Amino acid sequence: MTQAALTHPPAARATADPDPAPARRGLLHWAADRSGWLGPIGIAIFAGLLRFWHLGYPNAFVFDETYYPKDAWSLLQQGYEGTWPDHANTDILAVPQAVPLGSAPEFIAHPPLGKWVMTIGEQLFGLHPFGWRFMTALLGTVTVLMLARIGRRLFGSTLVGCTAALLMSVDGLQLVMSRVGLLDGIQMFFVLASFGALLIDRDHVRARLALAVEAGEDGDTVRLGLRPWRIAAGVLIGAACAVKWNGAPILAAFGVLTVLWDQAGRRGTGARHPWRSMLRRDAVPAFLAMVGSALVVYVGAWSGWLASGANGGGGYDRHWADGRAGLSPDHVLGLPLPQVPMSWVPAALRSLWHYHSQMYDFNTGLSTPHTYQSNPFAWLVDGRPVSMYWEQVPAGTRGCTSSGGCAAQILGLGTPFLWWAACFALVYLLWRWFFRRDWRSGAVLCAVAGIYLPWFQYQERTIFSFYMVVLVPFLCLAVAQMLGAILGPAGCSPERRRYGAIGAGLIVLAIVGCFAFFYPLYTAEVIPMSSWQDRMWFTSWI
Repeated sequence: MTQAALTHPPAARATADPDPAPARRGLLHWAADRSGWLGPIGIAIFAGLLRFWHLGYPNAFVFDETYYPKDAWSLLQQGYEGTWPDHANTDILAVPQAVPLGSAPEFIAHPPLGKWVMTIGEQLFGLHPFGWRFMTALLGTVTVLMLARIGRRLFGSTLVGCTAALLMSVDGLQLVMSRVGLLDGIQMFFVLASFGALLIDRDHVRARLALAVEAGEDGDTVRLGLRPWRIAAGVLIGAACAVKWNGAPILAAFGVLTVLWDQAGRRGTGARHPWRSMLRRDAVPAFLAMVGSALVVYVGAWSGWLASGANGGGGYDRHWADGRAGLSPDHVLGLPLPQVPMSWVPAALRSLWHYHSQMYDFNTGLSTPHTYQSNPFAWLVDGRPVSMYWEQVPAGTRGCTSSGGCAAQILGLGTPFLWWAACFALVYLLWRWFFRRDWRSGAVLCAVAGIYLPWFQYQERTIFSFYMVVLVPFLCLAVAQMLGAILGPAGCSPERRRYGAIGAGLIVLAIVGCFAFFYPLYTAEVIPMSSWQDRMWFTSWI
């Protein structure tokens, strides 16, 4: 007879209080889940204050805001991008305001979804700087919250996830792109959301595989069923493609990532042929979920253009296929395409295909020199940031008390200490992935490769460093993972943890301090010219 039986007779045990362990576990789970939200929400509030503070300043069209906010307003009014006279910017900013939108269609270089997102702010607040910047600021803030939760799920640590979010909240490029009406910040949101959906899908699949193996199923033959989170990832990355085309290689990278996770999951359940099983059972469903969903979303983003053809009007090239039976272009990459009758395809879709061929020619052939164009080799080290707004303020005006005059600038500069730390972090992740087979490092590196590497084939084009705002969340994840390693593993000695905390804390403080130093250049704050010069650490920043 056991000691428990001796000390607790059956009758006594029957009337004893119920086991408190389930209640205790429930309380701990509630506390852990709550702590997993409080930190991310607090950091997101901090990020939101930075992004919404004086969002309508400067009261001007900043850099490419001369295109996208007006295109968004045209979509809101007409369903397609119309033309604007040369004096449109002045008329829009004037009091009283005039909006000289024309009905003639305008050729545009990017798909319309990012501008449709921008219309939400313009519908709420009008065609004013605050209105056309509202959605980029909102999505930039939500992205910080998402990153904290994604980092928590990826690394299994609320601290590491919150660190990644804090780093992104103080990144200069992400702040700038959240405070201007450009497309790249919107695309960043969709890309990170897609990555997060794939991460949730991975966890659900692992749980499903574990249950299947417990039930006696073979890891090679188990079917994973409907996967709504992977479909959601396809929808979101399709939205990223419908903002700008550079979402396409990211779609490819994420597609490879999700099937590799499937292969690894099957291998972990003891499958004898995990590669064969993945190719046979997972690859095609993954393609349909990712590419199929993305294609539906992409074409749907053009619904305004497709519906605009009444009475012979509508968007640019909307009626190109009328009276034509073939397709365009005639050549792709110098190779002729067969021109066969295609009248069975709706004319609107053939016109859309032709329009895309013109957009492709424009985007791949753009080589007009620009003062702030740069090579992708310089992007990770902040080699050539883009000056999006510049104003020289004379002494005695707008609070300028410096005898040498003042300056107000918006510079698309990633917080230097953060980006330079990210260069080391990426090397560390490569080591972790190659030598330790760390799937977390591989996931971040896969995203980095899909976002960054494709730009090297366009080095001769007119391209800009601010495109890398899409990369910022993954750089922050990389730095956060490196800081977690510096902090030390959970089982290390107190002394090791103490020194690690000091080292990691000093790096974070240095990054935050660097951001504070450059903050005036992110928000067009009026500062003395000498202070502006102090912040020009390299001549390539001028």
